[in-house]
Amino acid sequence: MKFIVSNSVLLIGGKIVQVKNIITILLLLLATQIGFSQATAITEKKKIEDLISKSGKYFKNAEYEKALDISKLALLRSLKFNDESLIAQSYNAIGVIYDEFSQSSRAIEFYNKALLHVNNTDNDALKDWIYSNLGSVYYYSKIDVKKGIVYYEKSLEFAQKINDSAQITYTKLNIASAYFSINEFEPGMRYVKEVESYIDRKGEEEARLSYYTLNGIYFSNHNNPKLAEAYFFKSIAIGKKNMPTFLVNTYQNLYEHYDLYKNKTQAAFYRNKYDSLNKSLYPEENISKLNDAALQIELDENKHQLEKIETANELNQKKINDSKIISILFSIILIVLLLLVYTLYRNNNSKKKLNSELTLANNELRIAKEKAEEISQLKTQFVATISHELRTPLYGVIGITNMFLDEHKEHLNNEHLHSLKFSARYLLALVNDILQINKMEEKKIVLENTTFNLQSELNTIVNSLTFIADKNDNSLRIEIDPAIPEFLIGDELRLSQILMNLISNALKFTHNGEVIVTANLDNVIDKTHYIMFTVKDNGIGIAKHDQEKIFDKFVQIERKDGDYQGTGLGLTIVQRLIELFNSKLYLESGEGAGTTFSFTIGFTPDDTLEKGMVAKIVTVDFDKRIFNILVVEDNKINQMVTKRIIERYHHICVLADNGYDALELLQHEKFDIILMDINMPMINGYETSRRIRDFGITTPIIALTAFDKNEVEPQAILSGIDGVIIKPFDPSELFELIAAQVK
Repeated sequence: MKFIVSNSVLLIGGKIVQVKNIITILLLLLATQIGFSQATAITEKKKIEDLISKSGKYFKNAEYEKALDISKLALLRSLKFNDESLIAQSYNAIGVIYDEFSQSSRAIEFYNKALLHVNNTDNDALKDWIYSNLGSVYYYSKIDVKKGIVYYEKSLEFAQKINDSAQITYTKLNIASAYFSINEFEPGMRYVKEVESYIDRKGEEEARLSYYTLNGIYFSNHNNPKLAEAYFFKSIAIGKKNMPTFLVNTYQNLYEHYDLYKNKTQAAFYRNKYDSLNKSLYPEENISKLNDAALQIELDENKHQLEKIETANELNQKKINDSKIISILFSIILIVLLLLVYTLYRNNNSKKKLNSELTLANNELRIAKEKAEEISQLKTQFVATISHELRTPLYGVIGITNMFLDEHKEHLNNEHLHSLKFSARYLLALVNDILQINKMEEKKIVLENTTFNLQSELNTIVNSLTFIADKNDNSLRIEIDPAIPEFLIGDELRLSQILMNLISNALKFTHNGEVIVTANLDNVIDKTHYIMFTVKDNGIGIAKHDQEKIFDKFVQIERKDGDYQGTGLGLTIVQRLIELFNSKLYLESGEGAGTTFSFTIGFTPDDTLEKGMVAKIVTVDFDKRIFNILVVEDNKINQMVTKRIIERYHHICVLADNGYDALELLQHEKFDIILMDINMPMINGYETSRRIRDFGITTPIIALTAFDKNEVEPQAILSGIDGVIIKPFDPSELFELIAAQVK
């Protein structure tokens, strides 16, 4: 028995330099010619594809003579067009027609010609179909079934490569049919089973017909005649719709089935149907016409080769006739190119010289940049070291002064002690200002977002500056727009620094006068509330010619009404902080007419008002709990000051002179909190803290340091330190931080 699935497959459709005007004209003509040629080529290609498509339709309708005529025309035009893919498609279409009439040798001849041309392309779909057709002709004509299977398997490789599910299905059915024809049913049935799911889901009628027929053949040869006949009849039902060529194969397989089971009546009946349909589809006169057509195709191919030779001769003659013009044009172009090369040569020399100069300048700039970075790093280290070395003794001076005043109440009004305390705080403010300016220059300040109460913040600032107001007999009042939300989100610390500097300046330069601080809601965009802050005084004012100078570092205008203390950094800090808020500081002043500073900053209101308030009142009751506190500090004066502060609040203080002593103490005694100096000999505070954590000790550690907080905090966190406070500090700040850490 034999059956061929899809006996034939047809492919359907698958820097700018100005030169002489003559060169420009030539280029334009060339571009126009190329554009015209491309458009013509696209049109011709479409016409050839339409011819191949039309041939396929004629073939499907069993109009073989028309299909052959159209395919021949497509081949001639493809040869002239010289398109490898179209030539291959045309040969394939012709081969299919000869294959259909069992003209095997002719079919193989045309398929091999198609294969020769398609191998010069990357058209994997066409390769798949041609290999499939070669497999069919070798199998169906019983020339060499095994060789046919090899061609089918090659076709399957390309079908899988392009992931064509339908073609994979047809090819596997063809392989199964070939195996069945040599009575190797089990290898063939494996391929049938592989496509069963696809057939059930979306198999086309041709695929279903093939699938049913193959099942009929299999069960016919495996002693199940009833099931075989059921499959054959399903195949006939599909073939009668409009698949006469497939119906012929089904009739043949059905009469062979009845012969096998000795049913002579049914065998004769379907043999007659097979003969009748076969004669109507493949009449003898058509075979004769096919032979004539094959000869004509050979003649056409030879004629095409002659035409190519004649065309080549005509082109050569035309080239000879045009050689003079081409020579002249080439000479002109050569001259222009030589001029261009000479220009480029000069430009290249100039560029080399310029590059050399730029390389030298770049190296000098790199060296200067490295030196500047080194100087900047040295400056940063110097400022940090100086600030640490100044803060450390200041901590002792301020602490001892406070201790003396606490222990000797009779000296509370002692002018010398107050002068000492004021001088120490003044020096501390100077250190802080210098450090602040340095951080701004290095762009190390980043705004933070916290929730704060504007009314409370302004009240705190006013209370802290009351001593300046009283000293100069000034009144200081604040006015807040009631439309401003009670709680805002923004950088509270930077806002306080701005206002502290502006208000303290206003109080210093005003005597027997008034300073008014106002906060008004200026605008609301989305959820952002833009608040205008104004600090106004009626003091000595600033002359017009001095108003530019006051924002320069370390600059103070001429003093006229007494000695006004200060570093000259306050307004520089204010201006740069306001720029961080993407705002601008405005000044209105006149000599003897007072001064007004104003700026606007946007904040968003905090909707979690109550939650924030509750969080602020959760503290530790120090009156009811005594803490055992370990202080790790190498400076004896600072030891004394810190111990005195702790014991003043009725807590226990144990001192350790260095990190090793602290580690020894922690092995035998438990503490509620550890206050750790950073800069210590032998082993610093970071390493001591790391070792404490390595011992599994979880006691909170707070770093007491004279270094800037932002410089030590990242390394402190990595070392297991829980908080940082800068010396000198307000005792209340220390105990607030302790309250946040203890459980």
